[in-house]
Amino acid sequence: MNKIFLIFVFFSFIGFSQQDSKDLSWLQDFEKARLKAKNNKKPILMYFSGSDWCSPCKMLKEDFFDNEKFKKYEKDFTLVLVDIPRSSDILTDEQRVQNYELLDQYNEGKSFPLVVILSSKGKVLDKISGYSSLRDPSFHFQLLDKFTK
Repeated sequence: MNKIFLIFVFFSFIGFSQQDSKDLSWLQDFEKARLKAKNNKKPILMYFSGSDWCSPCKMLKEDFFDNEKFKKYEKDFTLVLVDIPRSSDILTDEQRVQNYELLDQYNEGKSFPLVVILSSKGKVLDKISGYSSLRDPSFHFQLLDKFTK
């Protein structure tokens, strides 16, 4: 009986943590994101992540994107997630092709994690690369503050 309870608690926890990241309105189609940004007159926040291999990406997600404070900024940006996983079954072939094209265009140094702020036309306005093991997202919030009203 205890094993069943522990399994239930474990899967409940997994479901809860996945739900947190899904609360944000991440787009994965860049052209749709550009149109949405243009129509809403908002900059694009593009996030390059290696979701299944990049430890700093996982820490940034937890400390910055899953932070209640970040959710207040969501209305000011069009969010685009560009995931570059090592596992081949996480993305569709079409999504993988698009993500690698975006990687070549906006992340020439192949830095992970990378947060890029773009105009709705795709012009890079600013960016911040990496994330420290000190786990201080204040520099990332300062980047967002430059582009919010």
